Amino acid sequence: MNFDLSDRQRAMRDRVKAFIDEKMRPRAGDYKAAAKAQDAAGNRWQPNPVIEELKPVARAEGLWNLFMPPHSGQDHVDDSFEFDGTQLSNLEYALCAEEMGRVYWASEVFNCSAPDTGNMEVIHRYGTREQKDRWLAPLMNGEIRSAFLMTEPDVASSDATNIEASIIKDGNGWLINGRKWWSSGAGDPRCKVAILMGKSDPEGSRHGSQSMILLPMDTDGVTVERMLSVYGYDHAPHGHAEISLTNVRLPADAILLGEGRGFEIAQGRLGPGRIHHCMRTIGVAEEALEAMCRRLTARVAFGKYIYQQSVWEERVARARIDIEMSRLLCLKAADMMDRAGNKAARNEIAMIKVQAPNMALAILDDAIQAHGGGGVSSDHELAATWASVRTLRFADGPDEVHNRAIARNEFAKYTDLKAKPGEPRGAVPTGAGANI
Repeated sequence: MNFDLSDRQRAMRDRVKAFIDEKMRPRAGDYKAAAKAQDAAGNRWQPNPVIEELKPVARAEGLWNLFMPPHSGQDHVDDSFEFDGTQLSNLEYALCAEEMGRVYWASEVFNCSAPDTGNMEVIHRYGTREQKDRWLAPLMNGEIRSAFLMTEPDVASSDATNIEASIIKDGNGWLINGRKWWSSGAGDPRCKVAILMGKSDPEGSRHGSQSMILLPMDTDGVTVERMLSVYGYDHAPHGHAEISLTNVRLPADAILLGEGRGFEIAQGRLGPGRIHHCMRTIGVAEEALEAMCRRLTARVAFGKYIYQQSVWEERVARARIDIEMSRLLCLKAADMMDRAGNKAARNEIAMIKVQAPNMALAILDDAIQAHGGGGVSSDHELAATWASVRTLRFADGPDEVHNRAIARNEFAKYTDLKAKPGEPRGAVPTGAGANI
């Protein structure tokens, strides 16, 4: 097994890293000062000017829309190459996304922020030419932002078949009613479109009754009821909204791919989206470990540097081991997606989706402990980062759902999962573990 990076992989990673180190880190103070000034002026929900200044610089250097995968020939409607972006593989993008994860506002500079990345991929793969011209082009140009409306407050949305928002045929169009929340991105004043998942056929099959539709945010009946906070952080100007949809009318051509094909689209969207979060989380963990080590080697307690206390040797060693294991699993999943497709890699995607956030949270917790009172304050970014990463144990499916899928994949090696208690299990597959 060859773990060496190709020249292309190394070059793309190093270009992103150099841009962050040379053009973004020196502006970190300006970014915070701008955010503070906006807050004082009551303009917290406006884009940070430092990010806006750096975007054209990144684009001019070809570091733009890095997430858009190579053209696969699998587009359902339009084979146009005009919207193909940088054309990095999942593995190539994983290396770049890890670097972006080290500075929490870096992704937007490269036009690689969620939920825009997943939404662009959906429109790119499933949209008509008209839908691409109207929404994908301005998203890829960084002219607008977007939101994804799936989760609902009144049902367990981890089971998407529970979703109740209705998308019903109404004459020559669609009538939408319902309530969504955790609609990330909806707080940004540049958010002009959302992809909404709802039930279009209440009597349809379990996975054939949902549809996805393109929803302009200025449509009559769309109301942002409130912005939600994450452990007290509102993540302005991105934000997470609770949105009510009251007799919202959309034209027939707003539907994506076709009525009843929402789950098909969701499976195409969530694979890359899940692993993108994990890629960035590796970078978050690296940054937390660096902050922890710098703090421990700079502070003295009880007559010696804190890092010389044996408990910290164990914690730092564990952090390094966990980061390396998580990175390898993430890169394996990305490589499988490239070589065999998202479906073949679903188990690896599920495993890294559970592993990466939990790994990063443990390291962040130790880093906070190393910083003492400063760790839980706003003087350092550790507390805010912990709160943000904690949401990833829910986003794109909670740990429990992914663990269930992983476990069922294991049990399937030894039994018939569809068999009822008391019925024969069927033959145990040959191979490793068959004789246990």
